[in-house]
Amino acid sequence: MAVAMKLSDELVEDAKPYAAAEHRSVPKQIEYWARIGKAVIDNPDMPLRVIQDTMLSREEVKAGLAAPYEFG
Repeated sequence: MAVAMKLSDELVEDAKPYAAAEHRSVPKQIEYWARIGKAVIDNPDMPLRVIQDTMLSREEVKAGLAAPYEFG
């Protein structure tokens, strides 16, 4: 469900170079920041890199790019 929101010009301008570097639209970049922020708040003892890697691995599984790990 998409919702129209009023965002500050400063936030939108801050997002532009990050969006370009990551090949995202500005709204998708801001959405990404929001998801990261929520994950950080929900997991205050977890390092940011672990949160980012976990988010990436979940998307890889959804895309069928994960392979089962074999122990031993």
